[in-house]
Amino acid sequence: MADTKPIDVLVYGLGGIGSFYAFILSRSEQVRLTVVARSNYDAVKSKGLKLLSQNHGEHDVKPHKVVRTPAEAGVTFDFVVCAHKAIDQASVPDQIAPAVDETKTTLVIIQNGVGNEEPFRQRFPSATILSCVTWVGASQPEPGVVKHTQSEDMQIGLFPNASRDKSSEEQRLEEFAALLRHGNTIFQVVPNIQVQRWEKVVWNAAWNSLTTLTLMTTHDWLSSSEDAMPMTRRLMTEVIDVARKCDVPLQYGLIDQLINKILAMPPIGSSMQADYKNGRPMEVDIILGYPVRKAKELGIPAPTIETIYTILKAVNLRLTRGCLL
Repeated sequence: MADTKPIDVLVYGLGGIGSFYAFILSRSEQVRLTVVARSNYDAVKSKGLKLLSQNHGEHDVKPHKVVRTPAEAGVTFDFVVCAHKAIDQASVPDQIAPAVDETKTTLVIIQNGVGNEEPFRQRFPSATILSCVTWVGASQPEPGVVKHTQSEDMQIGLFPNASRDKSSEEQRLEEFAALLRHGNTIFQVVPNIQVQRWEKVVWNAAWNSLTTLTLMTTHDWLSSSEDAMPMTRRLMTEVIDVARKCDVPLQYGLIDQLINKILAMPPIGSSMQADYKNGRPMEVDIILGYPVRKAKELGIPAPTIETIYTILKAVNLRLTRGCLL
């Protein structure tokens, strides 16, 4: 790039996904990278991040700054990348506020779920928000060490903002896309990112919840009884019903696509199941709660997903209390 002015980037949430994209963004010499680390703070502060990737090889990433909170960075950023687990979404905008200048900061949300953007829009009404759906297989088996499989894809788009000029919003989108391009990762800019968000929620609402409640793999669940497949289809159908009422044009043929996709894969668990097994709070509300609330608001029957959400909320409460002890 011809412009040599540093691009200040903050990555908030340094788990497997956040660490992977910290690496991708760090590949641009223009980027001055700051990361917010918590449980892995000591390891990343002393040694940086180590990425072991089947696609990109082995790399060491030394951020410009490693901090415990955005306020500790002491500056505002051009991009604030939120890649944290969407556990308590409403509290995050206030936490990142010291790093945000609405006139220049673009918020980039890389998370599971739907409705993720709403707390950020309420707190930062004039900021540009980029919403991302990622399909990256990344985990952190030990603090500061990230393993990445061959799974690598992301869709990215604008979260609408009537208060800003569309051309300036699109320019911010292209600036971030250029950083991803320079990082040599796979992604697509899409016109309506809510389509991809809801498509992934159909996937996650089924496989995350059912593998967690049964502690089975996807294939074991589907073959566990003659009722398992019909129940899975009902759950997916209800999520699509809600999406369509929210003016997100999902097609019911997506159900066959997702079931065929899972059957073509090796048996898997899910990230939610992994969180449960490790005693960590799970992304129940952002994946299941938002569709359930929208169903009630719009008067749409959704008994399957509502039942599963209610049970998972209780399981999550037990995990949360355990984490607080």
